[in-house]
Amino acid sequence: MDIRHATNPIDVKRLTTPELRERFLIEDLFQAGKLSMVYTHYDRMVIGGAVPLQESIELDDADTLKTDYFLERREVGFINIGGPAVIEADGERYELNKLDALYVGKGTKKVLLSSKDQNNPAKLYFCSALAHAVLPTTKIDLEKATPNHLGSKEACNERTIYQYIHAGAVQSCQLMLGVTILKEGSIWNTMPAHIHDRRMEAYLYFDLKEDARVFHFMGEPSETRHLVVSNEQGVISPNWSIHSGAGTSNYSFIWAMAGENYTFTDMEAVKMDQLR
Repeated sequence: MDIRHATNPIDVKRLTTPELRERFLIEDLFQAGKLSMVYTHYDRMVIGGAVPLQESIELDDADTLKTDYFLERREVGFINIGGPAVIEADGERYELNKLDALYVGKGTKKVLLSSKDQNNPAKLYFCSALAHAVLPTTKIDLEKATPNHLGSKEACNERTIYQYIHAGAVQSCQLMLGVTILKEGSIWNTMPAHIHDRRMEAYLYFDLKEDARVFHFMGEPSETRHLVVSNEQGVISPNWSIHSGAGTSNYSFIWAMAGENYTFTDMEAVKMDQLR
């Protein structure tokens, strides 16, 4: 498990590009036959990826978490971005096609991740947050996720937000998770920008061509920075930071939030003339 400590906004102003990437960009999440994880001290979220092949991969890292099993004090949300996947949660089997999701609640002792076809392996992305209550494990098919159509052609930001784990759909303790898919010809997400001081956020950009990039904007509104992000790379977004992006083509991204508030309405909008 890679450990990322929290960085305050004053220090971020002094970071070089390599230092900024080292703290906030997550590379190599999807390695064949492996489980890769990052533990961020922003709301203690764990961000991970797994590409199971012949053998199942168990969700586990007792040495880092210092617990008897991964979900002893946590919950987790999975989204599959690859070939057909199978997740077993305490012996219960769930099959996930591309963009299907699974919420697994606190107290689940054994979680196994598998691919149905090693020649077309699953790519399971997940985010895990601390949990205070036991809630049922629930599968969410893409077609059952709550869609929200936003943007316009004129603003180059036509997109659909699919909400999987949130108060109005599958309940969790503090984790919220969903997918945003931009239409062809659209490149902008989350602009005008906002912050939410009571929640951190994590992004995973995917469905990008090999030579395409997303310029992910972060930092305080008065002094922004950017990260150049490739396909299937993630970004840790602190509670004090904007989180917006523009791509060289359209793309999709998974967003996940955790923190004190469990609502989408606590956002603080940033006007365009406030951005620097």
